[in-house]
Order: sequence, then C-alpha cells, then structure tokens
Amino acid sequence: MLDPAERYTGYTAYDYLEPGVDYREFHYAQQIGRVPAYAGLDLSTEQAERAQRLLREETVISLHEHVQVFPEDMDHLRDHIRQGREPTAYAGLARSGLTAVFDNGMDGTCCISSDAGWKYQDVLFDLGVRMADLAHQDFVIKGETLADIRHAQETGRIAHVFALEAATMIENEVDRLDVLYGFGVRQMGIAYSEANTLGSGLKERGDGGLTFFGERAVRRMNQLGIAIDISHSGDRTCLDVIRASTKPVFITHAGARAVWPTNRMKTDETIVECARRGGVIGLEAAPHTTLSPQHPRHSLESVMDHFEYCVELVGLEHVAFGPDTLFGDHVGLHDAFSSNLSLGQAHAGVEYEKVPYVDGLENPAEAFGNIIGWLVQHGYSDDEIRAVVGGNIVRVLEEVWV
Repeated sequence: MLDPAERYTGYTAYDYLEPGVDYREFHYAQQIGRVPAYAGLDLSTEQAERAQRLLREETVISLHEHVQVFPEDMDHLRDHIRQGREPTAYAGLARSGLTAVFDNGMDGTCCISSDAGWKYQDVLFDLGVRMADLAHQDFVIKGETLADIRHAQETGRIAHVFALEAATMIENEVDRLDVLYGFGVRQMGIAYSEANTLGSGLKERGDGGLTFFGERAVRRMNQLGIAIDISHSGDRTCLDVIRASTKPVFITHAGARAVWPTNRMKTDETIVECARRGGVIGLEAAPHTTLSPQHPRHSLESVMDHFEYCVELVGLEHVAFGPDTLFGDHVGLHDAFSSNLSLGQAHAGVEYEKVPYVDGLENPAEAFGNIIGWLVQHGYSDDEIRAVVGGNIVRVLEEVWV
C-alpha cells in the first residue's frame, strides 16, 4: 500500500494551461501550515504511532469537505469565483490521510453568471472544469463507486466524490438529476437553508416539509444511486425526507441542537430517525457551528463534545465526520458571502465568540489526523475508530450506491 504523500508527484491545479494567458492568476493561500499546528493533543509516543498507523492504513472518508484552495487576499474572492476555475488543493490532500472525500464544491457561492448562486448552467460549468483538471493528473481520482474508493486505498490515491449541498439548481426538472449523476455527482442535499422546489431550508420561519416534487426527486435519487443529504434542510423537511427515502440518508455535516441550540444543528428527533433508518450523521467543524457550553471557543474539543453526545444518543455505528473545511480563510469566506450562506438566520439567537479559525480542524490536510489522535487519546479501540472515520459511511454507501 503506497503512502499518498509519496504517491503525489507535485501536480498543481490547471497545470495543463498557461496562467495569465488561459486564465487569470491569483495568489492562493498556503495549503499546509497556514495556521499553527494544533497543540491540544497530549499523546504518548505509542499513542502517536498508533494514530499515524490508523490514519495511514484505514479507509478514511470525509463525508463533507470543500477541497479547493482560496485566494490569500479574500478581497479577490469574487473575481476568483467569477472566472469559474476553482483550484483543487492537491498538495494539501496528499497530506490529509484521506482515502475518499466528498467534495461539495462551492455552488452556493458559484456566482459565475449570478450573485445568487445555484444556477444549473454554472453548476455544470463548475463540475466540468473541475473534472477536466482531475483528468490531467492521476493522484486524485474520480470517485463514483465503492470500487473506486477501494482502488484509491490500494494504490495510495484519493477518491474525489462530487457532491452538491442542495438540489436547488434542478428547479422543477427531475431529469436534471440524471444529468448531474452523469457528471459524477453521487451525493446531494435537498435544500441549502433557503426553501426551494423540493422542500424547506433550515433558515425559514415556517417549514412546509417535503413537497410533492421533492418526493419525486427523492425517489429519483434513490433510483439513480445518489446519496441524500439533509444537513441544511428544515426540521420537518428532514423527517419527511427520511421517511420518503427507501434508502438510508446522511446528515453529512451538522451537530446536535441539544448541545448547541441553533437551527444549524439537528434535533434529537432528526438524528434518531436518521439512525433508525440506517443513516449516519457526520460531525461538522465549519467556523462557529458545532460549539458547546464546555468549549464555547470553537475547536476540535467543541466538535468532539457533539461527537460524544451523538454516540450516546444513537450509537457509534451511526456517527462519522464531515468537517466541512477548506484551504484558506473560512471565516473570511463566511464574511464575504454571509447572505448567500444564510449565516445570520442559521445562528440567530445564540451568542458566540468569533474565532479566526477552528483550532485543530482548520483544513482538510490536518482534520483527520487530529480527529484520530483525539479518539486514540480518549481510549477508543481500533475497531471503533475504523467505524467512525470511514466504515459507517461505507456501510451506507453499500446500500445507496449502485
């Protein structure tokens, strides 16, 4: 089995083109070492070696990330996005320990033709350009089947799974799901905070639940083999989707509202129903989401408070991780696109300390090394760690994907 850090040969995004001629060049954030390394773990030599072995040898899957690298100067963010050429952070991924990653792109802020995002043509452009870049290197492979994930594991590569945080761009065209599947999309949300033709988002004052069209879309996703995500859906819509789907669904990136009471977190009822139908919740780590009373300054410890709560609530076999990190200034992205991302409504009513980054979970390159280190430090067995960092996700995909 090859180590991905050794397998990676140095390709950078769009190396097959000439910067400044074929596309506008920006100075991008560091993929490794942008912020100080996490100092919150206190592992013995034996524990550190065990954590490294698990990260290196096991199937490690992030249920939700954004693997692009962003401009160092976030004042250039909109110009960068407008040209529609998001660069995949290959060097950072090579250091991540990931076997597979569900990359959700940036389609809520995919503002090529419209500042509102979520336009079908823009999403297809984004997917197509990203796939063209992937096709010009052989380290990160397109992940569309479990066989692709196994191949990545065996050959020291990373399986990149295209995902979308909402189905807003299909409008009232259910056949667009087939097109998106053909482009490689294997996971899709119902609504991203704002209501759409399928159902309600979590920011709305009232939640009308899954629409009749939404039921058709859920059925088509089941038929195609697209995993369904309810992370940003409203409470009633979440429950409706779980009951309408013939396959288990994911909460790819969230936490427990019982731990931190914002709309962005999920109710116990939603988490329990998701698990009862065989689904999995992935723990979120985007800035200022999964806080906790014990750790109100957002860090790895805050996220793991949600992890422990969910394990107690539904059992370890229904919990995983979808840290929702990226390469660059995540807080700066939120500040620039707060209206698109509905952050005010999602976090309304709860005071929190603003941080420049989430200590220990700042980017995809460091996230799972620190997660596994924390699990080792807190006495979890190899089998338990194996389940929550990938095995539980594989179990659901065996039922959902075709």
